[in-house]
Amino acid sequence: MRLTELAPYCAGRVDHVEDYALKGRLESLGLTPGAEAVRLFSAAAGEPTAYSIRGSVIALRDHDAERVIVWA
Repeated sequence: MRLTELAPYCAGRVDHVEDYALKGRLESLGLTPGAEAVRLFSAAAGEPTAYSIRGSVIALRDHDAERVIVWA
């Protein structure tokens, strides 16, 4: 399942990032394999979406978040 498919306030564990060019940036934000990601809420316009990762809250556009594969 993709990170964008998580329901609000549900958690998933990161499996991998599909886009190699994006992988380094997302891993520096804490999206490493095995990390728990919780979908929090979306902006009023629908994007970006806030996620809780390793105790921090980060905002990702759907375009980037859909490249993160998680398992619930």
